[in-house]
Amino acid sequence: MNKFAFILLTAALLTSCSGKEEMSDAYGNFEVDKTMISAEVAGRLLKFDIEEGDILKAGTVIGQIDTMQLHYKKEQLQANLASLQSGFADIDAQMAVASQHLDNLLVNQKRVHKMFTAGAATQKQMDDIDGQVLLARKQLDAVNTGRQTLSNKIKAVRNQLNELNYTIAKSTVINPVDGTVLTKLTMENEVVAPGKPLYAIGNLSKIKLKVYVDGNMLPKVKLGNKATVLVDDGNGGLRKLSGKIIWISSTAEFTPKTIQTREERVNLVYAVKILVDNDGSLKIGMPGEVNFR
Repeated sequence: MNKFAFILLTAALLTSCSGKEEMSDAYGNFEVDKTMISAEVAGRLLKFDIEEGDILKAGTVIGQIDTMQLHYKKEQLQANLASLQSGFADIDAQMAVASQHLDNLLVNQKRVHKMFTAGAATQKQMDDIDGQVLLARKQLDAVNTGRQTLSNKIKAVRNQLNELNYTIAKSTVINPVDGTVLTKLTMENEVVAPGKPLYAIGNLSKIKLKVYVDGNMLPKVKLGNKATVLVDDGNGGLRKLSGKIIWISSTAEFTPKTIQTREERVNLVYAVKILVDNDGSLKIGMPGEVNFR
């Protein structure tokens, strides 16, 4: 009789476990979108005040890359700019002389033309004055061209200064987004280059459970629908959380080795992400279950 009771009890427990297994439609792990923050300029990382787990606000200054060479180059460009700008004084003086010379020639040209009409001047005198006026106009055009060339050179140097100031500004490492530092990839005093990852940051207040569903379950899964997420409560049971379906893969893939599906014979599954508010208890990589019904 006791043996028979033990068999009944064992069957009841197996049925209970099977029922618990049926509660979940899919299984997966929690993840978070990571933002990889990289250096934008080259140089030695003189200061880098973050640690993994730090909660940062967007706009927080967290590091400084050496800018000494950039400042030396900036001083040189500023000196070049001042030298070029001083050239305007010479060009203005040349233009004043050329303009006055042309005005004088125009007066003489008018006088010679009148004299030629009256027969008091020769053809050669009129041709000479016309040639002098033409030459004076070309000289004035040359001065104007020199002024424009100087202006273009000054513009080029100013553009270099603007680019250099932008690079100097990018030498200060500023955190761009709110979040928690997930991984620190570079240490203080290391030499960095543009594109070198410094740290990874993610917003842990909203965490995603990535699960996999088979083709039979897929019709029940729709974007924007609510879902019940189940996680371990630490006492051998499951804690329920409210989630929202935010992404469904458009292509099937083979079941990941780390995921247990309801029907092991199913080889192809679809990835689904459920967004869950994190009260601090959910961690990246933690397993979770979901019920779409």
